[in-house]
Amino acid sequence: MKGTEELMKEAILQALRESGGYVSGQELCRQLGVSRTAVWKKIRQLQDEGYVIEAVTNKGYRIVSSPDIISQQEIKSRLETKKAGAFVICLDRIDSTNQYAKKIAEEGAAEGTLVIADEQTAGKGRSGRVWKSPPGSAVYMTLLLRPLLEPARISMVTLVMGMAVAEAVRELTSLEAGIKWPNDVVVGGKKICGILTEMSAELSRVNYIVIGTGINVNMKQFPEELAQTATSVFLETGREYPRAELIACVMKHFEAFYEEFLENGDMSRLRDRYNELLVSRERGVRVLDPKGSWSGTALGIDAFGRLLVRDEYDEIKEVYAGEVSVRGIYGYV
Repeated sequence: MKGTEELMKEAILQALRESGGYVSGQELCRQLGVSRTAVWKKIRQLQDEGYVIEAVTNKGYRIVSSPDIISQQEIKSRLETKKAGAFVICLDRIDSTNQYAKKIAEEGAAEGTLVIADEQTAGKGRSGRVWKSPPGSAVYMTLLLRPLLEPARISMVTLVMGMAVAEAVRELTSLEAGIKWPNDVVVGGKKICGILTEMSAELSRVNYIVIGTGINVNMKQFPEELAQTATSVFLETGREYPRAELIACVMKHFEAFYEEFLENGDMSRLRDRYNELLVSRERGVRVLDPKGSWSGTALGIDAFGRLLVRDEYDEIKEVYAGEVSVRGIYGYV
């Protein structure tokens, strides 16, 4: 439960951001129901935390810049959503945001709870791979949902989050982010984001799902074994971006896409845009199937999120997420 002081700072930040200019001390007092002295003290505390807030006589306060920190007040003051991020938990260090989210889901945490960590010590990727999670430079977050869907439809939620990340990166940067089916977002042929969705379910109903999303934001270098396939927003643009701003933007797009997904419980309303973002569309791919790998041309996804691939015999096959991996003929994408 957040204390009154944190709520006040969150409200001040939100008011300053929404105004786009100066907000008088009197107006802040009116909105918060506190004295000018109380507002001034909170402004000073925010400045001590790294926020650059300009104070001008007869004009009021204006936010100039924000520190790149992961905190409840910073995230909540930027969110424009109703459900996605309705509750925010910020952690300095955790083994895995997915593991933490599953734990609190079992304890009854509400739908829309967003768990964010500055550092992960045991981040997980697809197929049990390790996700490198150094502190202070990336987004590590997990969103908890409790959809009224049958378990077979849950894999499509990963696609929905991929769209949200790609659109957010495009909105906030000059980068043409795309999607590598089913769970990566890429820029310039290299991975910038990975998504891992896990669920607790019974035969015909889902108890909850957790959608873990790792985004390389301000990383300036990668280990040698990752440098050929991974990149970051910083490496692609040459500038740093506030992680909280990106988180809020992802949640905004996810909430909009997720509502469309829930309309029919499939990708039919989102398929056209997803296929526009799909980097392998109309390109040669290699399908790495345990039963035997084969090559073909990716055509896009169908309404159920399956990748449609035309094989060398001109037959269109449906590729299911979770069963196989898909790579480009000549590289990662």
